Amino acid sequence: MTRAAMVLLSYPSLELVEYQVARVATTMPYIPGFLSFRETPALLAAWEQLSQKPNLLFVDGHGISHPRRLGVASHFGLLVDVPTIGVAKKRLCGKFEPLGDEPGALAPLLDKGEQLAWVLRSKTRCNPLFVSTGHRRGPG
Repeated sequence: MTRAAMVLLSYPSLELVEYQVARVATTMPYIPGFLSFRETPALLAAWEQLSQKPNLLFVDGHGISHPRRLGVASHFGLLVDVPTIGVAKKRLCGKFEPLGDEPGALAPLLDKGEQLAWVLRSKTRCNPLFVSTGHRRGPG
């Protein structure tokens, strides 16, 4: 089974409005670099359960900071045509300069001169996050 959750928060208070969890049969084997094809059916099922649709999605996974420039945030954003931002825990491609240890430290993730993401240290003594455009958002 593949599971996905959607959590809808109000802005700017970040109060919980709604959440949905979906479980669907896994129909595709794990293939490195193609995880979005395995996960999007569950994401779509959770999306369909939401009574309100958000106007921005943060997705646990890569957007364009993916070897094919189409991580799960980009893939899902295209399917539902909602702006998405990918937030990933591991680097799949590109290089970045070392970050400071302080929360909020930033560096661009570059691949052949193209900026794919921002590398962000969110907490002291934690690995950085890779924040990239998914769909209908610029890298700013």
